[in-house]
Amino acid sequence: MRTCLLGILSAGLLTGCGLGADSASDTLEVTEMGGAYSADLTPNGTHAVVGSVNHGGSLWDLDQQARQFDWNHQAGIFTVLPAVDFSPSGRFALTANPQDLVLWNVTTGAAEGFWSSPGEILDAELSRDGNYALLGLANHEAVYFDVRRGGIRSSLRHPARIRSVALSSDERTALTGADDYVARLWDLESGVQLQSITLGNTVDTVALAPNGRLAFSSGSLDQALVWNVETGEPVFHLSGDESFFPKRVSYTSARFSTNSDQLLTGRADGTVELWDLNRQAVVKRWKVEKRASYGPTSTSVIAVQFGGDGASWLAVGTNGLVNWLR
Repeated sequence: MRTCLLGILSAGLLTGCGLGADSASDTLEVTEMGGAYSADLTPNGTHAVVGSVNHGGSLWDLDQQARQFDWNHQAGIFTVLPAVDFSPSGRFALTANPQDLVLWNVTTGAAEGFWSSPGEILDAELSRDGNYALLGLANHEAVYFDVRRGGIRSSLRHPARIRSVALSSDERTALTGADDYVARLWDLESGVQLQSITLGNTVDTVALAPNGRLAFSSGSLDQALVWNVETGEPVFHLSGDESFFPKRVSYTSARFSTNSDQLLTGRADGTVELWDLNRQAVVKRWKVEKRASYGPTSTSVIAVQFGGDGASWLAVGTNGLVNWLR
């Protein structure tokens, strides 16, 4: 007999069984068999920047399904890129290896800035017009770095390595996730910590909603939650009721919708979920495509994005496939 257990989330949500996982409607291979270290997608879903295991960085036109530019930090050498990001305007992209970072013009493919990092880069996010980059570093700092002129505008000290970073839409606050299990919200101008929330493991994924009121934070194989940045209190746990379901999965990517009423998440098991934040429930679920039905087939979802048509979504897996989801 199949039993459906209804879990009550911390915010009072009832979640039931029966929501299946759809497959991608189309895919595009953007790396060789080695897969990808990192990836990001433009806000309108037309381009992808990928840090490949075998051939370094590249920009892809997803409408034409063609590689436009190869982006590596040194001629003749494929750069290992643990972090890449598009500016919210979609005009610029950042590629970062552990030691340095490059700002690229998406239209021309030209490099507009090349800088050495003040520490080993673990994560990065660009400001809207590509003037600054929020860097999460292994030296226990997050820095707001001027990628046009060089130099640090703000430095945020932590007691541990910073695994994940997010920048608010007004570029006044920063969200960081660190190895000490804490997600912290910061005032970028003063460097003052505004809020914090403690999870049960390394905080490896964070995101901020465009409305400035909500944040997402998740720990590796631990809880994942949406919380209120004004109060620092959880709104609801994606991982289930904390008393009934003590175990969870790893969320490896997350993005809020433009109007902040939806959240798109990617997991380490290849699952993509669309959350209705008003209902605090999953409304769509997909599994990203595998390269083969045999051998090592698992893939983590390293980038997600809302499609420009309002009726599709995109996801990139570590296996180097871009997935169109409908």
